[in-house]
Amino acid sequence: MKILQLDSGLFAGQSVSRDLTQKIVAQLQQQHPQAEVIYRDLIAQPVAHLDAEILTASATAEAERSPRQQQELALTETLLEEIFAADVLVIGAPLYNFSLPTQLKAWIDRITQAGRTFQYTAEGPEGLLKGKKAFIASAQGGLYSEGAAAAMEHQESYLRVLLAFIGIEEVHLIRAAGLNMPEHREAGLRQAAEAIAAL
Repeated sequence: MKILQLDSGLFAGQSVSRDLTQKIVAQLQQQHPQAEVIYRDLIAQPVAHLDAEILTASATAEAERSPRQQQELALTETLLEEIFAADVLVIGAPLYNFSLPTQLKAWIDRITQAGRTFQYTAEGPEGLLKGKKAFIASAQGGLYSEGAAAAMEHQESYLRVLLAFIGIEEVHLIRAAGLNMPEHREAGLRQAAEAIAAL
């Protein structure tokens, strides 16, 4: 088994999502002692956001690519190779401003590629990363799973749609919610710990 672990929590020393990804990976390694972990810290080593120069790199003749295009295209290929090789994705995804950290979105934009991770068919788009599974380590300061606040959540729901779009339909959600609410924080952390122990 190969595990791709992605962290995108800004604060390495106090990030709940980072703590959750570490515990999920440890649980998986306990079940699969020979598992290999590919680790990518999207904060310590951020992926540049797509711009016109990066986006057109692969369509530009090799001899005409700028040094930046060559460098960024090589990084994109590395990111794709990592997800192709992985059997399991463990994605640390804190909720920032109702959505994902921008660093995680930058990674998503690099690996979501027609002809590589999905394709268009006569029946519509088809994900090409079938047979993999994913764990989302979600950390939320508030409570967004139900009620009026559910309409404000564009983090877990977005990741589920994106993963299904590229063919990863077995998705397990580990959520620690209410972290900025003293009356809910302990219960949120306990529920996440129980979900990891039950994997």
